[in-house]
Amino acid sequence: MRCFGLLVGDGPVRRIAREEAAAYRGPGFVWLHAENGIDREVELLAGEEDIPDVAASALTATETRPRCDRIGDGALVNLRGLAEQGVESADRLVSIRFWVRHGRVTSVCRRPMSATDSVVKEMEAGRILDPGDLVAAFARTLSQELDPEVADLGDQLDDCETELETRNIYRLRARIAAIRVEAIAYRRFVAPDRDALLSLAAMDFDWLAEEDRLHIRDAADRFARMAEELEAVRERAALLHEQLTDLRAEQLDVRSLIIAIVALIFLPLTFITGLLGMNVKGIPYAQEPWAFWGVVAFCAVIGILVAIYFARIHWFRR
Repeated sequence: MRCFGLLVGDGPVRRIAREEAAAYRGPGFVWLHAENGIDREVELLAGEEDIPDVAASALTATETRPRCDRIGDGALVNLRGLAEQGVESADRLVSIRFWVRHGRVTSVCRRPMSATDSVVKEMEAGRILDPGDLVAAFARTLSQELDPEVADLGDQLDDCETELETRNIYRLRARIAAIRVEAIAYRRFVAPDRDALLSLAAMDFDWLAEEDRLHIRDAADRFARMAEELEAVRERAALLHEQLTDLRAEQLDVRSLIIAIVALIFLPLTFITGLLGMNVKGIPYAQEPWAFWGVVAFCAVIGILVAIYFARIHWFRR
């Protein structure tokens, strides 16, 4: 469990306890954050007097999707971003929920988020001075961290296209399926992230400066580009899967053709040997010493003639 409060604008940036943050009424800006917390701690954080029931319910929800809703003079903002390295999560992206109003931000993240430490460092360096700056910093950091991950999916598909050969069918099929699953998982939240940020940028709040709106729109544009890239990755993966299916079908056709040719070559030979192998009297030349090798030579000639016929009709080239 990590729960902290940061106070900005009332002297140097300093950390404060939840109780002190709840009682603070000065000119500064307070950010209260709970991360990887147990339900009781999250409920205490969300139970502050100035948090409406709708916002408190959204902060404590176990399952969320990106959204942005206006509630009076505050905004309820849910976003998704990369988890910290090594954190196991059912979803590719973890959720962070904000209740933002003038002079105060309350945020909850059920699992550790990669962007949190970067934003805290910006705040401690004095580059975040109000709630708008904080939300814009998170939007910028989340989009910048996710961008290389999405680009890497496209690069992996490029490698798969380069290696697209019959001998790589089974290995590539599993790899392309994994890329497609990951693209779908990212796409599920990247597009709503874009919509939530565009909605926030369009809202008229006194704590949201024009420069913050520009940063938020820039992050939304980056999310939009990632959504388009993920859609392209998904379509390319489907196309590559179809090509692999065609290659496999062609491979099976070639193998079936070879088996058919071998069977057809040996079909007349099987008939001849079966006819001569009957246990009845009257088989021609049965007593001759050269009969066995004569039959072998005759079968060889028949086999060669059949093979020449298949070569002339181009079966060996299909």
